[in-house]
Amino acid sequence: MTLNRRQLLASLAATAAAPMVPAFAEAEPFPVRENDAKLIEYKYRRREVDYESAEQPGTIIVDPKKRFLFHVLGGGKAMRYGAAVGKAGRTWSGDSTIGRMVKWPTWTPTPEHLAEFPKLAKYVPGGMPGGLDNPMGARALYLYQGDVDTIYRIHGTHDPKLVGKKATAGCFSLLNTDIIHLYDRVQLGTRVIVLNY
Repeated sequence: MTLNRRQLLASLAATAAAPMVPAFAEAEPFPVRENDAKLIEYKYRRREVDYESAEQPGTIIVDPKKRFLFHVLGGGKAMRYGAAVGKAGRTWSGDSTIGRMVKWPTWTPTPEHLAEFPKLAKYVPGGMPGGLDNPMGARALYLYQGDVDTIYRIHGTHDPKLVGKKATAGCFSLLNTDIIHLYDRVQLGTRVIVLNY
């Protein structure tokens, strides 16, 4: 089939107007938007930074006070992610490892959530399924100390505007694009250090 000039121009215009979708997003069961980064303060957007650390490459270091998560790359570099830090995330620090990794995790409200938002009780029996409204976002990394679940998580978020803030009910939240980026670069047993607030 041969396109005439008008059809060719219309086809090129439609292609140019179509949003670029990251390759990883095409395989996701729910939309993941790269442009969510524009909703947060510039300094909290993902980037490689100079970062001197005695920790082994691959280690994750969470700085809850500054609301950053660093994935140590070695050679004085780290990938830095902006994070939302919940109230619970400001009360715990320590050394842990990733003991479980889940895509689009189920979320079960804690007693603290239920005290503040009683309507969440409907999610207690089986939890809220993964999806766009789920506070855990696109991925979750569950932090363990030995065989014990610390109940702390590094996860995505359903509200990008929380990143960089002392917000969320708990744990450490990244943009969905960022938690996917990190998830694809870590594994079970990865060391996670949460600094003192």
